[in-house]
Amino acid sequence: MKIALYGTEVREEFLPIYMRLFEFAETNNINILLHEKIENDLRSLFHYNTGRFEKFRTAITQPDILFLLSIGGDGTFLSAVPYSLEMMIPIAGINCGRLGFLADITDETLEDSLQNMIEGNYTLEKRSMLELISPKAMFGDINFAVNELTVHKLDNSSMIKIETYINGEFLVTYWADGLIIATPTGSTAYSLSVGGPVVTPNVSGLVITPIASHNLTVRPVVVPDDVEIELIIEGRGNQFLVSVDHRSVPLDFSTSIKIKKASVTVPTVKFNGHTFYSTLRNKMMWGADKRN
Repeated sequence: MKIALYGTEVREEFLPIYMRLFEFAETNNINILLHEKIENDLRSLFHYNTGRFEKFRTAITQPDILFLLSIGGDGTFLSAVPYSLEMMIPIAGINCGRLGFLADITDETLEDSLQNMIEGNYTLEKRSMLELISPKAMFGDINFAVNELTVHKLDNSSMIKIETYINGEFLVTYWADGLIIATPTGSTAYSLSVGGPVVTPNVSGLVITPIASHNLTVRPVVVPDDVEIELIIEGRGNQFLVSVDHRSVPLDFSTSIKIKKASVTVPTVKFNGHTFYSTLRNKMMWGADKRN
């Protein structure tokens, strides 16, 4: 049995999590594949002997990896996705961050969650993704987003003008600081923070949410996920910013951006009793105010 571990950095407060993971793996005869950044941090910063672990740097191609564990927050989970796609390795997240809609294994449930994983006491939930189909080469081979694609004004420039088309039909021109195209998974991320709706992961839809819209009658819209969305951006200056999850690049104005639902999905590990509604209730602290 073999699992892969991914993280963007090893902080001192994360170290006990790694030690418990290594102890659990040794007790249960599990081999570990470490991302090279984790391996380097453990070895150079904490003088931990990593010689017994295999390492990976690019997308995992080994067919015998049962799971990919991300150690961090939801951002780390999103960063881990490209490493899993080639072999469609199920991903689970250990939450060392803050909110944690995706990374839902906690410090208190770590060993129990790992035991459930090796015993098969879980289900796989397939999360849809967005694919940037034009301009295709902008993010290299990794032109997918689990949460959202965002267009945004650069620096302190004035608002931008975003012409939006659905399957070639004109929807509206947004005058705003930016626009978010979110998956159901991404509906609880950036889109939610600017007033977008919460959409359950099994809904076949995409959320279009303006950022600081100049026209207050322009509201978020949910569209079917089988459409192609085209954005044409204009504004003062020369460029605007395009973000796919945590990766961003500047683009020249008048560039046409086309987005659709990706043909591949992300298999995520869900434990029995952990539903989207219970996660939403806990993370949003619904019911915490006893006056309600």
